[in-house]
Amino acid sequence: MADTQLIESMRQCLVAVMQLGAPVLLVAFLAGTITGLLQAATGVHETVVGLLPRLLAVGITLVVTLPWMLERMVDLFRASAGVP
Repeated sequence: MADTQLIESMRQCLVAVMQLGAPVLLVAFLAGTITGLLQAATGVHETVVGLLPRLLAVGITLVVTLPWMLERMVDLFRASAGVP
């Protein structure tokens, strides 16, 4: 494998990792921000109240985006293995 092919393969892997992680991280960030604002506004600072909405949001996001994620990973594997 030439150096340019290796670099291109690594670039594709890094882009795929960013694309696969972005939806989950974005939803977790938004859910954490909203629950943090609500906790600050109401004065309720329970750990469970902040954790539960984030867990639910991330879980729902994973269930919804899992088929797309698997398809993307299979495509990346096929491209790296040279299978058409």
